[in-house]
Amino acid sequence: MAINRPKLSMDGNTAAAHVSYAFTEVAAIYPITPSSPMAEITDTWSATDKNLLGKPARNIFGERVKMVEMQSEAGAAGAVHGSLAAGALTTTYTASQGLLLMIPNMYKMAGELLPGVIHVSARCVASHALNIFGDHSDVYACRQTGYAMLCETNQQEIMDLGAVAHLAAIKGRVPVLNFFDGFRTSHEIQKINVWELEDLKDMVDWDAIKEFRARALNPDHPVLRGSAENGDIFFQHREACNPYYEKFPAIVEEYMNKVNEKLGTDYRLFNYYGAPDAERVIVAMGSVCDVAEEVIDYLNAHGEKVGLVKVRLYRPFCADKLAEAIPASVKKIAVLDRTKEPGSLGEPLYLDVVAALSREGRGNIEVVGGRYGLGSKDTTPASIFAVYENLAADKPKQGFTIGIVDDVTGHSLPEHAVPDTAAAGTISCKFWGLGGDGTVGANKNSIKIIGDHTDKYIQAYFQYDSKKTGGITISHLRFGDNPIKSPYYITKADFVACHNHAYLDKYDMVQDVKPGGTFLLDCAWKPEELDAHLPSAVKKYLAENHINFYIIDGTGIAIKRIGNAKVKNTVLQSAFFALAGILPKDEAIEYMKKMAYKSYIKKGQAIVDLNYAAIDAGADAMVKVDVPAAWANCAPDAPKPEATGDRKDLVDFVNRIVEPVDAMRGDSLPVSAFKDCADGTYPQGAAAYEKRGVAVYVPTWKPENCIQCNNCAFVCPHAAIRPFAMTEEEAAAAPAATKFTAKPVIKTNYKFTMAISPMDCMGCTLCVKACPVTKKALENAAKTVAAEHPEYDPKTAAKESAKLASAKSAIEMVLQPTQLDQQAPFDYAVAHVSEKPELINATVKGSQFKQPLLEFSGSCAGCAETSYARLVTQLFGERMYISNATGCSSIWGGSAPATPYTVNRETGRGPAWANSLFEDNAEHGLGIYLGQKTIREKLKGKVEKLASIWATDDIKAAAAEWLASYDDGKTNEAATEKLIAALEDGILTADEGIEFLSSEAGKAHFGDKAEGMLAHMKELKAAGKNCDCEACTLAAEILAEKDYLSKKSVWIFGGDGWSYDIGFGGLDHVLASGEDVNVMVFDTEVYSNTGGQASKASQIGQVAQFAAAGKAIGKKNLAEIAMSYGYVYVAQVAMGADMNQLLKALTEAEAYHGPSLVIGYAPCEMHGVKGGMQNCQQEMKRAVDAGYWQMFRYNPLLKAEGKNPLTVDSKAPTADYREFITSETRYSRLAQQFPERAEKLFAKAETAAKEKYERLIKYSRLFD
Repeated sequence: MAINRPKLSMDGNTAAAHVSYAFTEVAAIYPITPSSPMAEITDTWSATDKNLLGKPARNIFGERVKMVEMQSEAGAAGAVHGSLAAGALTTTYTASQGLLLMIPNMYKMAGELLPGVIHVSARCVASHALNIFGDHSDVYACRQTGYAMLCETNQQEIMDLGAVAHLAAIKGRVPVLNFFDGFRTSHEIQKINVWELEDLKDMVDWDAIKEFRARALNPDHPVLRGSAENGDIFFQHREACNPYYEKFPAIVEEYMNKVNEKLGTDYRLFNYYGAPDAERVIVAMGSVCDVAEEVIDYLNAHGEKVGLVKVRLYRPFCADKLAEAIPASVKKIAVLDRTKEPGSLGEPLYLDVVAALSREGRGNIEVVGGRYGLGSKDTTPASIFAVYENLAADKPKQGFTIGIVDDVTGHSLPEHAVPDTAAAGTISCKFWGLGGDGTVGANKNSIKIIGDHTDKYIQAYFQYDSKKTGGITISHLRFGDNPIKSPYYITKADFVACHNHAYLDKYDMVQDVKPGGTFLLDCAWKPEELDAHLPSAVKKYLAENHINFYIIDGTGIAIKRIGNAKVKNTVLQSAFFALAGILPKDEAIEYMKKMAYKSYIKKGQAIVDLNYAAIDAGADAMVKVDVPAAWANCAPDAPKPEATGDRKDLVDFVNRIVEPVDAMRGDSLPVSAFKDCADGTYPQGAAAYEKRGVAVYVPTWKPENCIQCNNCAFVCPHAAIRPFAMTEEEAAAAPAATKFTAKPVIKTNYKFTMAISPMDCMGCTLCVKACPVTKKALENAAKTVAAEHPEYDPKTAAKESAKLASAKSAIEMVLQPTQLDQQAPFDYAVAHVSEKPELINATVKGSQFKQPLLEFSGSCAGCAETSYARLVTQLFGERMYISNATGCSSIWGGSAPATPYTVNRETGRGPAWANSLFEDNAEHGLGIYLGQKTIREKLKGKVEKLASIWATDDIKAAAAEWLASYDDGKTNEAATEKLIAALEDGILTADEGIEFLSSEAGKAHFGDKAEGMLAHMKELKAAGKNCDCEACTLAAEILAEKDYLSKKSVWIFGGDGWSYDIGFGGLDHVLASGEDVNVMVFDTEVYSNTGGQASKASQIGQVAQFAAAGKAIGKKNLAEIAMSYGYVYVAQVAMGADMNQLLKALTEAEAYHGPSLVIGYAPCEMHGVKGGMQNCQQEMKRAVDAGYWQMFRYNPLLKAEGKNPLTVDSKAPTADYREFITSETRYSRLAQQFPERAEKLFAKAETAAKEKYERLIKYSRLFD
């Protein structure tokens, strides 16, 4: 009889963490998406001693798991290897590139027969582009390592069979790679049965654990392991492991049977599903099997005979068990592989199946292979229908693809509309949200409420784009009375909610609602205003399909009634429950409040209370709209105009690829759309065409109060606010809404305007905070209000101060719709106003008259990283290379297809950007430098030779100037242009040569050679060639590679996870090389991109993932390590603390002819800055004032000049260190959860900060 187990709603990562925790003594990990949550959950349970079931978090030995975060996956694998060798049961969690870094150690662990387990949320391996989503390319790359490989289809199987992975590894002495689909399974939420610890302990082979301990390395019984063998014995020794692998499938089967006995399940090495007399069968593994089962149920109910073989144990691959699972009636098989192996005869599972059937005497079955789901491409029932239809053909297509249209090589199968195969009675809901607006978090809570407080089966999956914030999110929720096996997107829903009304003009979301379904729109419009605002297509669909239409002003309620725009998500969550009616109203509110407490208490009770108010407000705030029948007769909307512009390649790219992708129609793009960029190369600047318009508030500029300091533009992360100096002619042609200051730009006649793009602004408020005029106005207003109204509470006082300061402010935030008339002035200035070189210099003001070559990225509102990077492009962008480490800066900087790096409008030049990997960025950057340096040095030799032989005076002069400025990037740029012009002018055409050689001067100059030279010149003319004399040939060769002539600036960008941890070895080597490269580190003191894990840049006492109880050890001093070489330029900067120091550091670093390292302090969303990221720049200043961050510059050139090379730019701390750190939740959380530990760590951190500053002062004095 099956045991009773608790039922809980969770995702696949949580299921894997729960089952692995029981069998783990040591977990050595490194964060990578999408596997990080498994390790984060394990760390949290261990730190708090509370597991998923609310019980003490203990393993089968009654102990907490020891968690260690390593510097890379290679390091994690090494630690796993060592821990296993020492006799501790050890686990790790990883995916994709991270798994590949473990491969060398996987060979070792398998070779040593160690019972380790790697849990993998399988993810695409980067090729022509990075992709963080799911496929099997990573796990297939490990199939030759000797690891056993076990695969699960869904969350319940992860919970059940995850135990088998550990149990079999222990008994069979073969390490196991246990995998499931990244995101689709790892992040999808379902309600599943959960193991109790005692039930897992019952199945453990304790004798095998004793034997494992006895074999461990130990000085009490010393042995040697890992010797170096010669060819005489290695082969034989390698074959000695065969018995373990031959026995292992039976051991896996044994534990599957033990699980089956406990649970009443039927897990086998290969499970068959379908008609017992099936003729057409799919063989696959992973989440696609659930889709296939849905289709099989439908087809077999309609008279078909089809089936599925679900592969569970992929390695060792058991041919006999596969053959046993396939019905004798089967005639044709399609094997589905979720990977691509270019150049192979077929993908891995296909080749295994073909070989297995041949070996087992089933070679009469026709087998075809196909690819699906690469990079998380959604695999729908339509795709599975297509596979079965292909098998029904007389000659099924071999090497097919599904889910795409391959109009280049013709491999894709045709797909068509198919019936709904989801379980009967399933309710589908779809929520369109904005990245960072809380929609996803609210829906996670909603589905758990439904799952944990009703008898319904549930499923939730969350679809994202790659933008850090402000991108599109779509939440797919299903619930019903029958098991849900639908791991694919919802295309027709019973309920659709639009949480951003701007989406209506861009996406076909209303069309997702089933006839008679419900549509909820968040908007500020009243019912009578809808006719004027809704697109015709929306109105027509609502009317024709009898949609129940509701509106709610979620944003207005959050701002006006509750006082915080960020609780809009909770308002809308409450509205959903009220409309869905799945729970009684009072119960729904009660459960929502419990979840709100759980989600937000770490941010303080005040935030919890705001969400409580939002829940109450949202429950009754919907307004039912009576859809006019006349809407059914709406005329079609005008087609959206195509993109236009001067850059044809970019415009074509935008119209062909960017626009469909931005409209969520990327899935429909055929292969031919990418034929011309098969290598992953994209044109720069497409982000300018997006115009997302996602900000609720944007700045308005008041020219009458502006002092033209340009501080606002200097700090803007998204380059959405820019100063322009216009000639009278440019100003006269500007749109009427353009605003100008009364005074011209100082010392010129140019008219000054501050252009703002309301459609590109993210609403971060940094510009307002940076404005000295506005700041002064607010300070004065605050004093007035405090004096006149001492009775005001802080919130009221701030509100009244803002009102009073408004008249004297130069810039303030207002509702976005009020500023849409400013888009035309911005677009005009960007497209038509020329740069004024005489205004551009390396000052705060002057730098901002230069076009930023990083604009409108997908970074978070208020992001410090993009502010730094944008400034670097303004200083050096037209001649810079960027090698970018994987991380936040590669995601906001390189997410396809709308790239934010761009080109200068006048020159067409801009940053050449590339991303290799996370771990090799410094080496990749050095390679770029060496490549262009080698070619340039070759050209230098040719220029020198050209100048030394016969050449025109112009060429000689230009060559001399170019050679003299060879190492100076600034002056060499102009010298290069002169040299190119001289060379182009100096090469003789055949006609010019004939004319000269025919002249008396030519004959006199060349004498007897003139006649032969004249004949040769005529031959060149006939061939359409120019003069081929040595000088002209050299000039032509130089011009052929003229793009390499100018001195380029090579920059290596990355975050602290790269520079302090995984890439440190390479970075250290590159800095030590002495080569002229520049490194910019965006130091957020945490792994921002993967969700906030601790790095070696994290400070003492900081709470982060893998440091749930506060980081106990100090921050790595990367700057001092680099300074120790003596010849590396090193600077630490903080934009908000000292803009001029930042400019000095960047210009000095770039001018230094050697390696340079600039480390920029970058507050992040993960820090929990008080007041949010609108205070990012002020937080930098506070960090410096408190002694938390130090600013300095170490310039080796000064040492050579006999000067002090170390300039400490920070003053001695003037603010309270403890007050600063506890104003950020990454520290205050520690004080809340572990007050005694916090006191010790905070004191330790403050002492370390003081010592660091004192050490800098001592170093500086040493050089005096």
